[in-house]
Amino acid sequence: MLHCGIALKNEKLLEGAPPSLRLVARVVETRLVELFEAESTRWQDVDPELKVPFDALYRMIDSGGKRLRPAFCRFAFEGSGGEKGSRAIVDAMAALELLHTFALIHDDIMDGSLTRRGHPTVHSSFIDNHYERLFKGESRRYGEGVAILIGDLAFVYADSLLSAAPGRTRQLFSELRIEVNIGQYLDMLGTARGNPSSELARKVCIYKSGKYTVERPLHIGASLAGASDDNLDELSKFGLPLGEAFQLKDDILGTFGDSKVTGKPVGEDLIEGKPTALVAFTLEQAKPVERQKFTQLFTSNERHASDLGEMLNIIESCGARSYVENRISNLVGQATRDLKASYLSESAKKDLGELFAYIESRSH
Repeated sequence: MLHCGIALKNEKLLEGAPPSLRLVARVVETRLVELFEAESTRWQDVDPELKVPFDALYRMIDSGGKRLRPAFCRFAFEGSGGEKGSRAIVDAMAALELLHTFALIHDDIMDGSLTRRGHPTVHSSFIDNHYERLFKGESRRYGEGVAILIGDLAFVYADSLLSAAPGRTRQLFSELRIEVNIGQYLDMLGTARGNPSSELARKVCIYKSGKYTVERPLHIGASLAGASDDNLDELSKFGLPLGEAFQLKDDILGTFGDSKVTGKPVGEDLIEGKPTALVAFTLEQAKPVERQKFTQLFTSNERHASDLGEMLNIIESCGARSYVENRISNLVGQATRDLKASYLSESAKKDLGELFAYIESRSH
């Protein structure tokens, strides 16, 4: 049996969030507790060891999360005339959160990240488990292999939660999954090349996170309520700029954020060589001497703490941070104007407007 304190671990993470987002978090977590308690019990009857992957998956979900994707889905559903609290929208919200969990688990493996939300990543915890239990074989291969399977479980359960949804909704969900994989590939390619352009950085921003976080969850929720293609186009008008703003804010926090708040090391994106807008703009705008130094540090396989500080100083001095922060503000402003002009109900516009402000001002 899973021991689940609904939403308690999210309270600190959701400080400053609108009340509507907290309500979404509780609904999603209640549905996921229901799912995992049933599935964990079912598979323990096959073998008691199968409790382990389900517990690990639940811990990942329970470790915190803003539940933004379910929130955008719900508000678009209700704003398009959907019935509040219907099983269809609750399952869609839970599916989006499970898909996000899958993406995070696999992303941590690809990036070699050791922490997520202030806790050990799934693969690193199983690497340690293999070593401590004196299992045979290579600890890294075991830990990463188990984590891939746990991520795959989240992916399959996300799909199953939408099995009863209309074909149009399932098609949108499939498109979302394709897009996030395309964005992840571009992210890995840009990291490997080590010299990102603004064009590549924007594509990664939009496809790896922007569409997946805002636009497609809006589409999925609205489609469940029977919204037309024209309605979906209206949602894209504000969903795309807001999604881009969301990822740009993540870039700022991943570079300059407080690790005690974000749950990840300061400057991790720089250490990993991520092709972010901050890096692309720095390479394009820094003075020749600073550009040469930044490139040398950014592409080096060995960095020291002092190197990170020097890179941060160059980002600040060339105006890259100010440029990205101004772009975030402009994108949120554009999205807000298009939201007000959309077909959605006034209550949905209010809820979404609060999310817009939260995305721009958040510290994690």
